[in-house]
Amino acid sequence: MRFHHKQPIQEPQQRIEDKYYSLRLYIAGTNLKSILALKNIKQVCETYLKGHYDLEVIDVYQQPELTQGEPIVAVPTLIRLLPLPFQRIIGDLSQKEKILIALNLSF
Repeated sequence: MRFHHKQPIQEPQQRIEDKYYSLRLYIAGTNLKSILALKNIKQVCETYLKGHYDLEVIDVYQQPELTQGEPIVAVPTLIRLLPLPFQRIIGDLSQKEKILIALNLSF
């Protein structure tokens, strides 16, 4: 499942129009932590990255082949693929400040 958003950027506090974020969220079915993680990252993306991100959601139960070669030790896990360097966050992504720091969006 992919979410592509190509709308004009809103400026919460800092312009990010020169950056593009590629994110991958690994979840495990529809358990509470997975649902919360997806809801939380979508909210952050729509608030801070609108029009400048791609979010790929991989359910490790439905698509186990997509975890091959990935160092996934727990789910949910969010990986920032772009901009480099890679960044990994494990958990339900409820700590907004931690997410913003990991995405280099702390203002």
